[in-house]
Amino acid sequence: MAAPPPRVAGLVLAAGAGRRYGGPKALAELDGTLFVDRATAVLAEAGCQPVLAVLGAAADEVLARARLTGVTPVHNPDWPTGMGSSLRAGLAALPAEVDAVVVLPVDMPGITAEAVRRVLAHASPTALVAATFHGRRGHPVLLGRAHWAGAAASATGDTGARAYLAAHPPLPIPCEDVAEGSDVDTRNPLG
Repeated sequence: MAAPPPRVAGLVLAAGAGRRYGGPKALAELDGTLFVDRATAVLAEAGCQPVLAVLGAAADEVLARARLTGVTPVHNPDWPTGMGSSLRAGLAALPAEVDAVVVLPVDMPGITAEAVRRVLAHASPTALVAATFHGRRGHPVLLGRAHWAGAAASATGDTGARAYLAAHPPLPIPCEDVAEGSDVDTRNPLG
């Protein structure tokens, strides 16, 4: 009897104030869709279940305006300290039965469900996988449960799991043919 496939959650990091952007990126829009709804929908469409969104800056407005259909919001009271606290809050909120998580920052509207599926295809409790774009590591990143404690311990300031991934290089999965891997720092996304 074959083992059941790993259960993989989706985690959107959407708590930042977007100082350089001019407001919380969770509330930014592309083609009439909030970034937070776009990111959570991409993870769900790719097969992540459950999907969580870490909120902080303007959380009440995000909850009032976003659809967040089927999404579990996670409040990060420490959001002003940077993305590291959001990663820690998100990892701590994952259900016990989840084997791995796909992490996606909210400010990457060019990521597609196909890119997430490519990363997801390598999921296991011990997996460490990252999308690459023209040879450069990007998002989404898949963290198997075995990596959660180490990633959380290294997540400080605005670096997220960068130090952990530098010390434990993830399996690179090329995605430039199915997604655009830039983050949005100005009000002219993907343009």
